[in-house]
Amino acid sequence: MTQTTPRKVPRGIQQKGDRPPLSPEEIARRKAEKEAFADRCREIFWRVYPDLVKEHYDWFIYIEPDSGDYFLDSDRDVARQKAKQKYPGAVLMAMCVNETGAVGKI
Repeated sequence: MTQTTPRKVPRGIQQKGDRPPLSPEEIARRKAEKEAFADRCREIFWRVYPDLVKEHYDWFIYIEPDSGDYFLDSDRDVARQKAKQKYPGAVLMAMCVNETGAVGKI
């Protein structure tokens, strides 16, 4: 029987050595794409927020920015299932209908 021991990997070192490191241009491109995606989702959120906050405070909303559709439910998993049912391969953004739109606890 063999025993494995956990190996500590120093910070900044890749755990999977078979992938080449990303170039600074690729890192910047990915960051810009993420920010553009988040901006499109936030734009939809703040557009529908005034209508939703009165009746659906602290509900979860999943936003699909390409179509502008959003899915709302008091249960986070149900809202996600609704969104994934209509857009199975899409990247979605989860938000909460409250003052900040933040999801989770600090």
